[in-house]
Amino acid sequence: MFWLTTLSMVLILSQSLMAHARGAPETFADLAERISPAVVNITTSTVVAGRTGPQGIVPEGSPFEDFFREFQDRNGNGPNSDRPRRSSALGSGFVISEDGYIVTNNHVIEGADEIMIEFFEGQELPAQLIGTDPNTDIALLKVEADGPLKFVSFGDSDISRVGDWVMAMGNPLGQGFSVSAGIVSARNRALSGTYDDYIQTDAAINRGNSGGPLFNMDGEVIGVNTAILSPNGGSIGIGFSMASNVVTKVVDQLREFGETRRGWLGVRIQDVTPDVAEALGLEKASGALVSDVPDGPAKDGGMMAGDVIMSFDGVDVVDTRQLVRVVANTQVGKTVRVVVNREGETQTLKITLGRREEAEGAVPASVTTDDTPEEPQTMDLMGLTLQPLTQDLRDEMQLDENAKGLVVMSVDETTEAFEKGLRAGDVITEAGQSQVLALADLEDRIAEAKDAGRKSILLLVRRGGDPRFVALGLDTDE
Repeated sequence: MFWLTTLSMVLILSQSLMAHARGAPETFADLAERISPAVVNITTSTVVAGRTGPQGIVPEGSPFEDFFREFQDRNGNGPNSDRPRRSSALGSGFVISEDGYIVTNNHVIEGADEIMIEFFEGQELPAQLIGTDPNTDIALLKVEADGPLKFVSFGDSDISRVGDWVMAMGNPLGQGFSVSAGIVSARNRALSGTYDDYIQTDAAINRGNSGGPLFNMDGEVIGVNTAILSPNGGSIGIGFSMASNVVTKVVDQLREFGETRRGWLGVRIQDVTPDVAEALGLEKASGALVSDVPDGPAKDGGMMAGDVIMSFDGVDVVDTRQLVRVVANTQVGKTVRVVVNREGETQTLKITLGRREEAEGAVPASVTTDDTPEEPQTMDLMGLTLQPLTQDLRDEMQLDENAKGLVVMSVDETTEAFEKGLRAGDVITEAGQSQVLALADLEDRIAEAKDAGRKSILLLVRRGGDPRFVALGLDTDE
């Protein structure tokens, strides 16, 4: 009996030590009580067009038509339902300042005519929309209260670790001020947006939680609950919160300008893959490869297609996704140092950033305007059947008069070129970072790459005006 008692005590002590080592909170009650007054329920109201008739529930002339029409009349959807009516939606948010600024999701309030805020103590106030950012699904609201409001502060999402405890609070399914807890399941998740930086959590998030805060154990907001991954619309433990270090920059701009003002470099870029790195002679596959430089800040600063951006404003560039976020978060008008690798040499460019919102839809820079040699012959190389671009081909392919290069007439489907996406109609404008106008130009570039010990050659390919680099392996036994 003594042995059993001792064993039980050892097990209890062991479990206690394990819980302490994991940092598991004994209770979330104190935290929930402290932050609840700053979390709000959001109700939106929108005028929508009415509808008439049974709305396709039963076929016209069906014996059930009268029954469904009577049912709709009782529920306000009868013959007079063509009149405009109001539709309501629910969401969540949180107060970030004592003077009444509130953060939520853009999709919570999008298209709303009226926005009503319900506070934890029961007070209700109408809200004014200050600004939205659909790219990050963030919206900023403002209420006018008689006195200072209780609010919560943002924390540093970058120091959150996978496995850290987190707590979500919001208005799931209209239940209001509901708390759930879990851990950080993953970091730096991307869904579909350009500036995505989501924290993944298994804390229960459901419809109505959108716009609500995700707290760390210090009561700081490290994310805004935005989306869930679910086959049935309910929580299965895969929720996504936009990281606070993205949200704070958006909120600051919305608060100051009523809109976002993101930095713009003015380049088209693609990731540096291992074969591209080998073709360029780079030590590792990192950075962002510039495929085109339209008129804009980068072109003014001397950047060229084929440059690999290695560092931006003192930050090492890992890939294109990171570079886009870093540039966007940099102040418009700031002059930054951009370190590029150009033909094996490192160069530092000084570039003054423009504003992305003003540059949306900018037309890419055209290719050079020298006359293209008219050569009727074709050549098979690296699985490609190539022909110099002639005026007849320009007309047939509806290309710009200034377009030049080698046209891909066909692609062998068993080759690497096909696997990497090259197709008939593509135009190769550069090889080995040099312009190719004739078939002999490409042969020369291949020979130079082989002489330099390269295993692949980098091609600049345009399709419908959009450029991208493709690295194709070389047969070194030729």
